[in-house]
Amino acid sequence: MTVTSVTSQSPAWSGPAGAKTALGQADFIRLMTEQMKMQDPMDPVDNKEMIAQMAQFSSLAGIDTINSTLKAIAAQLDQVIAAGTAAQADAAATAAAPTAPTTTPATA
Repeated sequence: MTVTSVTSQSPAWSGPAGAKTALGQADFIRLMTEQMKMQDPMDPVDNKEMIAQMAQFSSLAGIDTINSTLKAIAAQLDQVIAAGTAAQADAAATAAAPTAPTTTPATA
C-alpha cells in the first residue's frame, strides 16, 4: 500500500485544460443572445436591465483599454529610466577617470 502526503507539492487545480481566464466581447454577445432566446415571452427582460448590462460591459472594455495603455506607458518609462541611469553611470565614470596631464613645451 502506497501512502502519499496530504500536503503534496502539486499545483492547485485550475479548471479544465484550455479554459479561458476572462470573458471577452464575443462571449458577452453570445451570453446576451442566449439570454434573449431563453427569456419568458410573457415576462421579457426589462429594457433598463438590458441597457445596464451593456453599459457595464462597455465600461469594462474601456477600463481594459486604459489598463493596456498604462502598461505600455510604464514599459516606456522603464526604458527611459534605464537609459538615464546608464547615462549617469557613464558620466560618473568619465568624471572619475584620471586624465593625463598636458605638458606645454618650455619656451626659452
